[in-house]
Amino acid sequence: MSTTVPPWATADSYEAALHAGRGPLFLRRADGWLLPLEVERWCARADAVDRDVLDRCEGTVLDVGCGPGRLVAELAGRGRTALGIDVSGAAVEHTARLGGRALRRSVFDPLPREGRWGTVLLMDGNIGIGGDPSALLNRVAGLLRPRGLLLAETAPQDVDERVRVRITDAGSAAGAPFPWARLGTPALLRYARGWEPAGQWSAGGRRFLALRTRTTSSRAEPAKRAAVISSQRARKPSGDSPVADR
Repeated sequence: MSTTVPPWATADSYEAALHAGRGPLFLRRADGWLLPLEVERWCARADAVDRDVLDRCEGTVLDVGCGPGRLVAELAGRGRTALGIDVSGAAVEHTARLGGRALRRSVFDPLPREGRWGTVLLMDGNIGIGGDPSALLNRVAGLLRPRGLLLAETAPQDVDERVRVRITDAGSAAGAPFPWARLGTPALLRYARGWEPAGQWSAGGRRFLALRTRTTSSRAEPAKRAAVISSQRARKPSGDSPVADR
């Protein structure tokens, strides 16, 4: 199966940063504004904030835009069934090196276990994938089982922004533009029609929102667009584990 790969996923600066495990790396808007990408954190092992999010997962877990795979590897170490998907070959390779399972795939491609995942993760700003939050939420609903759980990381600010950005390093080089979105928690709740809010919390300067599907999920038609992405020791939760702020 072929996957449409956005231009930045194979950009030299992005691939080099993942291989090196460090930046600097940024998303750059047309007006020159830069959003730093936390490559070092993404390439490290899951931290305490990550582990708290993972404690809230239910059932099988799909990490959309898994990047270098720290969350998938953490779940695998806990004996959980988890799969990462990412359009970057370097990200998928890094995930495998950490001991996680990942596919080089867009969220809008056909995926394993459609309509049967217990939890979908959209971490590290991946609610921005494709630049169309409504389309992404609709696709995620089709991946989850009935009453399935979405755990999303939102922007720290109350922002609702759809832009075209380029990935760039500290120099002047920049990749081709692609659509992206930045959403704070209030904005994501506005887009989440057909979802039931299941909790929100902040930790380590990061913000998170849990949403649950209200109705029986069905397999959604893959969107006719390219997707873009960036993408143990704790107890194993039961299927009824709470997701609200604790």
